Amino acid sequence: MVRTPTRQGRFGGPSRAELPELKTVDLAKLDHPGIGSWLDRLTVRLVFALVCVAASWHFQPFGLPEWAAAVAGLAFAGAVMLFELRLEQASLKRLIGAAVGSILGMLGAYLISLVLAQTLIQKETLSFLDVALLLVMAYVGLIVGANKGDLLNLQALGGLFGGERPGRRMLKLLDTSVIIDGRVADIVEAQFLDSTMLIPQFVLRELQLVADSADPLKRQRGRRGLEVLQRIQKMPHVQVEIADDDFPHVPDVDMKLIEMAKRYNAKIVTNDFNLNKVASLQGIEILNVNQLANALKPVVLPGESMRVFVLREGKEYNQGVAYLDDGTMVVVDGARKMINKTIDITVTSVHQTTAGKMIFGRYDERGEQHARQAAPTEANGGRGEAPQRSGEQHHSERGPRPVYPDTEHE
Repeated sequence: MVRTPTRQGRFGGPSRAELPELKTVDLAKLDHPGIGSWLDRLTVRLVFALVCVAASWHFQPFGLPEWAAAVAGLAFAGAVMLFELRLEQASLKRLIGAAVGSILGMLGAYLISLVLAQTLIQKETLSFLDVALLLVMAYVGLIVGANKGDLLNLQALGGLFGGERPGRRMLKLLDTSVIIDGRVADIVEAQFLDSTMLIPQFVLRELQLVADSADPLKRQRGRRGLEVLQRIQKMPHVQVEIADDDFPHVPDVDMKLIEMAKRYNAKIVTNDFNLNKVASLQGIEILNVNQLANALKPVVLPGESMRVFVLREGKEYNQGVAYLDDGTMVVVDGARKMINKTIDITVTSVHQTTAGKMIFGRYDERGEQHARQAAPTEANGGRGEAPQRSGEQHHSERGPRPVYPDTEHE
């Protein structure tokens, strides 16, 4: 694909023309898929509002004039529509709990009103108490039933609610750090993450600021983040959308992510340790890329042998440090003289820390020499004879004698 040249940013970073062309997401459409199109629902609501206005204008409740009754009917229709919008966000369990709770509350209010009817309370006061008890008990039952509705087990009712499907699409909020890290693209490509990847506008702005930085390292990281977004966008099984929601009263980007996750019941994908802790304390579900990487590292048990490349010297005496392909640090005792060499070690212990996994091993130089001596023996067909140089004597039963200065002929 031929790309046309674009104007560079102020510090050599990408201009707005290089940003991923992502669509703005309609979160209400994602979270609450309704029946039919928006035009159908708008038509139904308009008809309902007209019916309410006409009925109120005709009957004139509370002795109101015609114009006031029509306004009251319109207000009533608006309140019912707002209540309907809130009900769309509730799960079936909460709806059942709220209905049962309100019915029990009204039943309790009726029983109390029967007791109050046997008293000597004035009729006007008794009517007020009956209405107040009905409203209070119904309200308390509605709230308590909705809060306790999640404890219901609908599967115990048989196949009556077996066809229920979750009405909310689980959104994944991508943090700036995980976008720049880049491993999330491999995870999405492996289909461990699907559905809709939601990128807030403030995260994209922060990513562009990093790409426009005067620091060459930051500028490179910002460009990499934009390339990761473009790569994820091209994957057919996932959608990448931008949300325009912002929280001006919250200055920190991490706190904005937490507020947005609370609003839409979304999961945050990040590799930031501090964001992970703060969000977990507030009940937000976190998908931590670092935890996934640690869980996928190969299991190494003490006593196993492994081959490593000693890269540098360790902190303790006669230690060497090596690294596996996944970045796991391997501390090897007795490998200080084997720097920049590939050796075989024996694992002694494995420690799991907050930063990752550390492997401790031991290098046996005598075992290495024995393996080197056994190699030419196997090459000679197992005859037990190694090639000898001229003038050398073969000692099969004992090793070479140490050489000391000859003092007898001095």
